[in-house]
Amino acid sequence: MSQAISSHNLLTPAQMMKEAEQFALSKVVKRNSTAFALAIMAGVFIGLAFMFYITVTTGNSEPSWGLNRLVGGLVFSMGLILTVICGGELFTSSVLSSIAWANKKTTLNKMLSYWGRVYVGNFLGSLFLVVLVFSASLYQMDHGNWGLNVLNIATHKLEHSVFEAFALGVLCNILVCLAVWLTFSSKNALTKAMMMILPVAMFVASGFEHCVANMFMIPLGIFIKNFAPDSFWFGLNIPPEQFSHLTIYHFLTTNLIPVTFGNIVGGSLIVGLSNWAIYRNESSQLKSVPLTSTNLSLSLSTKNIMNAKLLIKEIMNTKPLLLTTEMSVVNAIDILLTENSDAAVVCDEHGSLAGIFSVHDVMVDLWCEDYIPAREKTVAELMSTNLITVSANDKVVDAVEFMCVDKASLYPISPFGIATDFTMASVEERAKAMKVHQPRLLPVMDNGKLMGVINRSIVLACLREIYGHKPRNQEVNDIKHSA
Repeated sequence: MSQAISSHNLLTPAQMMKEAEQFALSKVVKRNSTAFALAIMAGVFIGLAFMFYITVTTGNSEPSWGLNRLVGGLVFSMGLILTVICGGELFTSSVLSSIAWANKKTTLNKMLSYWGRVYVGNFLGSLFLVVLVFSASLYQMDHGNWGLNVLNIATHKLEHSVFEAFALGVLCNILVCLAVWLTFSSKNALTKAMMMILPVAMFVASGFEHCVANMFMIPLGIFIKNFAPDSFWFGLNIPPEQFSHLTIYHFLTTNLIPVTFGNIVGGSLIVGLSNWAIYRNESSQLKSVPLTSTNLSLSLSTKNIMNAKLLIKEIMNTKPLLLTTEMSVVNAIDILLTENSDAAVVCDEHGSLAGIFSVHDVMVDLWCEDYIPAREKTVAELMSTNLITVSANDKVVDAVEFMCVDKASLYPISPFGIATDFTMASVEERAKAMKVHQPRLLPVMDNGKLMGVINRSIVLACLREIYGHKPRNQEVNDIKHSA
């Protein structure tokens, strides 16, 4: 069962896995145009970070080699921070969408298609920035030493063997995806940013290979080598032939391709699917709440004792309002308004329960977006996937207790059975004063299959007969008139 977490607390690893599952699903259900545009942005972000790296490492002395790389790694973390906080689509972190495939929330073809869009978008964003940087003649900074630094870094990246490039790619994306994974532990933007700095600094300082960073770095070196004016080479007193290895062919074969495959293995397999295999039982999105059996024989009359034995499957709504993960938020809102409902069940393309979409989710998103929402958002991007479900064979009276009573607050005791709070208030007074935050809509499951839903109104209708006679017509009319 999902527990309410204070915004000031960090989530546990199992709870982080739930966030990772939601992250993975939100990736593969994005509209193609949205994912592609965000991928272009992420390519620019990573390129800007590499520019920062080049600037702070240019002209530093050799004896400061380690410190130089540390500083460069720290400033390079700006790229991942911009991507995560601003919502860019970065290929190296997007491979974590393999979790959605493992959960059978998407197909292999759809996942690979999403990877392809992001990869191409990252490449285009990187090349766009390369053209801007070269057009601005930034390579001339520090009497050409800025450009020389680019050439040396790019050349070094092409000196690895294919196996070395692959292994460096694996190591790189273990750290990049771990940096992203750390952000799942908090909702605070500043905390997320701080958590990403050291993992990114380590991969950069250690010389690991990041395919998107190389999409900017090596093409920039190739541009400088082929198009820089003679005055640039004359000022450095270096012939361009010294960097003859900087070609598109060598870039693709000895770096980009093996590094890309290494990044996929490091991110999707070693970080994503390994954590999924460890925590999948604990973090399953469909958590069935074990409702404690309640003995009501002392509190209910003989006439109403049937209510103590009534099962959820006998009262549930077997034809609930259903939305799909790929439905636009606008359409989903219209459906909720038409049906006069504040929440609905969301199913994936296989018909399996994927989440709950509610008015609350919409309002929170509007507040976060300053009431200027992105019009292409889908239901999957807003819905809650940390679901609480109940069994069709649970008792209705147990569902009432779950919805309305927090026993931990009602009877506060330590694990050793010692009372931790002392009060003169009666149990009834404490029960009425407590605040219980449980979902308004509970999916009902049987053997992993969605059977229906229950909510407070359905349960109340079931329990209505406990109150006995119905009001006379005149009483009902008086109530309506006063309302």
